[in-house]
Amino acid sequence: MVKQTLIYRFLSGVICLLLIAGMLATPAVQAAEEPLWEIGLGIGVVNFPSWRGANTSSNFVAPLPYVAWRGERLRADREGARGLLVDRPRLEIDISFDGAVPVDSDDNDAREGMDNLDPILEGGPSVNWLLHESDRGLWRLRLPIRAAISISSDALNDRGWTANPMLNYRTRRSHEQWNFGASLGPRFATRRYHAYYYDVSESDETAERPAFSASGGYSGSTLMLSASHRIDRVWAGVFMRYDYLDGAAFEDSPLVQTRHAVLVGLGFSVVLWQSDRTVPIRP
Repeated sequence: MVKQTLIYRFLSGVICLLLIAGMLATPAVQAAEEPLWEIGLGIGVVNFPSWRGANTSSNFVAPLPYVAWRGERLRADREGARGLLVDRPRLEIDISFDGAVPVDSDDNDAREGMDNLDPILEGGPSVNWLLHESDRGLWRLRLPIRAAISISSDALNDRGWTANPMLNYRTRRSHEQWNFGASLGPRFATRRYHAYYYDVSESDETAERPAFSASGGYSGSTLMLSASHRIDRVWAGVFMRYDYLDGAAFEDSPLVQTRHAVLVGLGFSVVLWQSDRTVPIRP
């Protein structure tokens, strides 16, 4: 049990970092070139709903390393860690990530007596198409498709696939100003993914919790807002993700206690070291 708790805490920290890096993806400094690499340290705080549709939430605090690598194919920066498979002026195909934290079923009445939920890591290709750019900002269409894997102390389990096409807007890089980003789009997932969170088997059925079998398909819609600010070597950012679950394939599950889900977080980092070598950056 102690080993499992340590593993879950570590994975929760990793998921926090993925979310902060992925959502606080608004660049912060106007420059023709940036250092090839930067290393720093800070702290990140994220408030998660126990699951999308739960009426309980948890706070996670984790060290927030600032690691930037701006290579031609492998990049790690405020747009997340990714390997570029295709890099064209208007088209990128990279690898994107997401995740969900573990859930102790005893902490929520809806899941009382059911198995705990293991942490989930998601990863897969994302097609990013630049639709329009102006002096003020850039519009992109992002099409990420990710495989989901739940991680226990002794096994990795396939939990299906997710997709989250979204329209994304980002302000252009500006010096010593707040920079903003927004994304909006529907979510979809396979039956296996929905079943992990929303199925109720006959053995778990109670008078207040009828059996339920989720189908695959529409998984709600998501709005994400972010803002970041960097002055010299000090960086800070905040983000919010709102999910609206009305019409989702699992909305009739007794494990859906609310059709609204809000995730919020913030991060702060100080860049301690950076390379003398600089590389060109894209807007």
